[in-house]
Amino acid sequence: MATYLYRLGRLCFRRRRTVLAVWLALLIALGGAAAAFGGATSEEFKVPGTEAQATLDRIKGTFPEQGHGSAQVVFAVDAPGGITDPGTARAVGEAVTRIAAVPGVAGVPDPYTTGALSPDGTLALGLVSFDSELGDITDQQRDAVRAAADPARAAGVTVAFGGDAYNQMAQVDGGEVIGLIVAGVVLVVTLGSLAAAGLPLVTALIGVGVAMAAVFTVAGSFEIISTAPVLALMVGLAVGIDYALFIVSRHRRHLAEGLEPQEAAARANATAGSAVVFAGLTVVAALAGLAVAGVPFLTVMGLAASGAVVVAVLVAITLLPALLGFAGRGIDRLPVRRRAPRTTGRTTLGERWAGFVVRRPLAVLLAGLTALVALAVPAASLTLGLPGGGSQAKGTDARTAYDLVDRGFGPGFNAPLVVVVDAAGASEPEQAVQGVADRLAALPGVQTLLPPQLDAPSRTALLPVIPKTGPDHADTRQLVTDIREQREELRAGTGARIDVTGTTAANIDVSAKLADALPPFVAVIVGIALVLLALAFRSVLVPLKAVAGFLLSITASLGAVVAVYQWGWLDGLIDVPKVGPVVSFVPILLIGVLFGLAMDYELFLVSGMKEHHVHGMTARDAVVAGVRNGARVVTAAALIMIAVFGSFVFGHDPIVQPIGFALAVGVLVDAFVVRMALVPAAMALFGRAAWWFPKSLDRVVPRVDMEGEQLMARLEPAGSGADPEPGAPGAPKVPEQV
Repeated sequence: MATYLYRLGRLCFRRRRTVLAVWLALLIALGGAAAAFGGATSEEFKVPGTEAQATLDRIKGTFPEQGHGSAQVVFAVDAPGGITDPGTARAVGEAVTRIAAVPGVAGVPDPYTTGALSPDGTLALGLVSFDSELGDITDQQRDAVRAAADPARAAGVTVAFGGDAYNQMAQVDGGEVIGLIVAGVVLVVTLGSLAAAGLPLVTALIGVGVAMAAVFTVAGSFEIISTAPVLALMVGLAVGIDYALFIVSRHRRHLAEGLEPQEAAARANATAGSAVVFAGLTVVAALAGLAVAGVPFLTVMGLAASGAVVVAVLVAITLLPALLGFAGRGIDRLPVRRRAPRTTGRTTLGERWAGFVVRRPLAVLLAGLTALVALAVPAASLTLGLPGGGSQAKGTDARTAYDLVDRGFGPGFNAPLVVVVDAAGASEPEQAVQGVADRLAALPGVQTLLPPQLDAPSRTALLPVIPKTGPDHADTRQLVTDIREQREELRAGTGARIDVTGTTAANIDVSAKLADALPPFVAVIVGIALVLLALAFRSVLVPLKAVAGFLLSITASLGAVVAVYQWGWLDGLIDVPKVGPVVSFVPILLIGVLFGLAMDYELFLVSGMKEHHVHGMTARDAVVAGVRNGARVVTAAALIMIAVFGSFVFGHDPIVQPIGFALAVGVLVDAFVVRMALVPAAMALFGRAAWWFPKSLDRVVPRVDMEGEQLMARLEPAGSGADPEPGAPGAPKVPEQV
């Protein structure tokens, strides 16, 4: 691989104008396609095969409105009994009439007619039914519905809209700009010049632009969940900057060794570029592995993010060498600090730290394990759920509506369940439906039942059930289970079959399915890690140690997420919209993304250790040398990742915020505790045994020259001036196969 990347780097360096033009043309073309043909993303977390979704699909023909979008409209006054004041009632009635007349609205029952008034007389609750599916409701329709309620507002009534149609998720609010600024500062400090620091930022932005344009173009033909492009942006920015940083750092090292710019870029592409390709493949494999869960929207998220990683890798090994060609020897222009002499006799901070670790490996190992286990303890209490109106930021329309309903009617009115009663097998459908209602009303978790809606031709009824608790409460999940457990008894007693659906039941089913998918997904990830690392390092202990460290990072990160988002710790520092269950797909996303990133740091650190050991150093000296050479770049890369992911924490999106927090904590723990402390400690304890590999496997496992050792051994020193073409007189001798 190193040979091909060496040639690719030279080619892109020489043809830099063409390479730059191709990438800019691709960016413009995809951007135009996204603007012309791109579609809106979806807000629905559908999972085919769950009972709630299968039931909903089955009854859409009989009750088509069940497949349409809906919204709550809440009218509130401060004074008890004020909502029944004649003047207020007239204003609310006029608002309801105007909302019903908005194009796209199927109807809005008058709350005074249906009796949807709170016991204290401060609230009136209406249900806005649209005549299209949730994904087809436009922002213009939502705004028109809001504007139609102006008569009530003019009368001094507070009006708030909530429910599915107004629970807008995956909103990017510009926090990523802060992450880019911090990343730029880290790059400047690490590389020492504005010119060098600018290259990773430029390539990352171009790569993310291409990836995002592609995602939105695809959204015009396929349903893409709104979180998918946000995840692609988050991961694409982080890995795009990091991959470019690794190659630029190696390029500058080669320049300092006296190589000409073209040869330095080609060798950097061959060595650091090989590690980038290998690391990128691990991230792509992990993200694409999200398909193992069997959840379509999660598969889409994984594919979107993995596509962003593929683009980041391609940009790093093609566009970056081209930009290095434009920079030439001026890559260190605009220095921000004076470069230290090449030989100072002083040890680096990384070398001093590595020396400390290898002198006290057992103590460092025990201290690190103790800290990680303590951080992981809350993970045992992990509870999963999906966000709704109560998860929105305080002050938003959807959150206001949720809180008003909770206060005036009870938390269960924000978590209605729909029990579908199929009375085709009953002699008296109406009596069968009433029998089901009587039995369900007696369940301990039920607050009330609303009047059933019976379709006579199909002998099917919809029976709304209002729980005593909200959508995130464990008692609501238990109620869904209790209702389903009544199925056989009700069939025997009434002749009717029941199924549970509705948004609350669907979210419960999705969370359960994702929880069930975690063990097989972890097994797949661990298998991938063992194979890839055995292939890269030809070792037994190194892959096992890497997987153990990865699992520690995951559990510690999940523990931190539970402590902050489920228990409410650090609520004053992090503005958590609502303390409660963790978003159900955060753990599986964390595992997928962090796996790839953890393997990046493992590759860049341990490959240096192996290189020095192969060249004759003792095992412990090789550990010190590997950390010395890789610590600065790995530290910078981790800080950039933390900055990019952490910038999303200070937004208010109930999905994006915990994902950003989980990934930021995961990178922090994995890079600075696991890879920079536990890994060198374990490698020092292993000694030479770390590189043991059975001869039977050595004969069958293909060799991957990731560090370009074979390539470098067969290259002759490059001459001065412009490098000749490979194969020409005086050109470096490039092997045909490595």
